Amino acid sequence: MRLFSHTCSNTEIVCALDCADLLVGIDTDSDHPAEAAQRLPKLGRDLDLDTAGVIALRPDLVLTSLTVPGHERIVAELQDAGLRTLVCDPRSLEDVYGDIRRIAEAIGVPGRGNRLVDLMRAAMPPVKRARRPAVLVEWWPKPVIAPARQSWVSDLIELAGGTNPWRGVDAKSLPLDDAQVLAAAPEAVVMSWCGVKQENYRADIVKRRAGWEAVPAVRHQRIVPITEAWLGRPGPRLVEGYAALRRVIAGIQDG
Repeated sequence: MRLFSHTCSNTEIVCALDCADLLVGIDTDSDHPAEAAQRLPKLGRDLDLDTAGVIALRPDLVLTSLTVPGHERIVAELQDAGLRTLVCDPRSLEDVYGDIRRIAEAIGVPGRGNRLVDLMRAAMPPVKRARRPAVLVEWWPKPVIAPARQSWVSDLIELAGGTNPWRGVDAKSLPLDDAQVLAAAPEAVVMSWCGVKQENYRADIVKRRAGWEAVPAVRHQRIVPITEAWLGRPGPRLVEGYAALRRVIAGIQDG
């Protein structure tokens, strides 16, 4: 089978299933695992995919997603070209597990999919705490955009022992104003800015926002970077994101 992967998470799932040899091309943002990413043709970023180039690779299946706003257009272009697609649109951690199983089934290794899900579950046990501190994960700094109910990150925060103050909002993500953050009083702010390298995350951007000196996370210097590769890609490296969130939350004393 010849596979083309349009999104980082799908590339990482295929490789975690030990099927990297089936890939004939990937999107430009797919960078892990490096040994697979370096050898494959890269045909553009999210909304700038070279669909003609994908067609030329003659894939039997294109793995894509709706996790980025605007991906619908790319999916439609691929399908209009007659390419067989598997489209992922996870809203929860259980959805991520379901997508892993669907991909594994589609490429003929269902047992590996089940094993990968089992390994991920075992690596992310729920943490029991007397008090569950509020954690703000930032997808973007200006405006501040945070995950909401329809996000696997809300599930990861809960598993790691915290809570997402905006888990009750029925959306994938939402922009926040200063008043909403001050009212929620998060005890940790996690910078996981999409499309930005972790070394370019800057805590001073968070600290200098108007009124944020009253936010417990800022007051207690709990502004931490966690690469978007660990939180924003719904695949096997969410385990790393969970572990990082768990360390952050463990640093907050039960009161």
